Amino acid sequence: MILTLWFSIPLLSLILNLGNGVGIMFGVMLMLYSIFMDRVHELVKKIRSYRRGRIVLSVIMILAIAVLMLFMIIDINIHRAAANRPKQDATLLVLGCHVRGTQPSLMLSERLRAALKYMNEHEDSVAVLSGGRGSDEDISESQCMFNYLTSNGISPERLYMEDRSTSTIENLDYSYKVIRENGLNETIAIVTNEFHICRASMIAKKLGLVTYAIPAHTHWWFYPTYLVREWFGVIYEWCR
Repeated sequence: MILTLWFSIPLLSLILNLGNGVGIMFGVMLMLYSIFMDRVHELVKKIRSYRRGRIVLSVIMILAIAVLMLFMIIDINIHRAAANRPKQDATLLVLGCHVRGTQPSLMLSERLRAALKYMNEHEDSVAVLSGGRGSDEDISESQCMFNYLTSNGISPERLYMEDRSTSTIENLDYSYKVIRENGLNETIAIVTNEFHICRASMIAKKLGLVTYAIPAHTHWWFYPTYLVREWFGVIYEWCR
């Protein structure tokens, strides 16, 4: 019940993706199991009485353990990527996220707070703000980020805008072109939510980039939804 509710919270913000879809489905399955536990155990006992049934159950168990181990490995990689901080001043590459009108969404606000903190602590650092304008956004994501950072005391001269990208791979590709064209420090630190850094780093590596991480904190009611979605995203990058 708790698991289902936890994954359902993002629905209040009209967020429905593979992450909370899988989470809700799994939570419902657990609830149904708790309700019909005795019947399920009787069915499993009956299936185990047949040789083929025992084989099928064994295969299902092996597959379940393999999937669990796969997700554990991905989770370890996600946390390891988020801990890969730059050892020297870096050029920040702030990945865009949804803009509500002209204001940053909660997820984008988290990334901006992380970027602001780093830039205040490293006064010589600069940032590339990457993100185009979606059909439901009044301004581009990069413009929204520029407005936020300058209103919080960051000099406009320290900010470079990339306002054409519509995906993570475009964020990274187009932003690196901005870095090269302006002769910026090529020690790059990606600023995004902690669950997203692993996949972003994998994409960056395919583009020939060496990157570090400045992870942004994700609020607890969104974290499981986006973490589960990212598991499948990492698998996709492995296979791509």
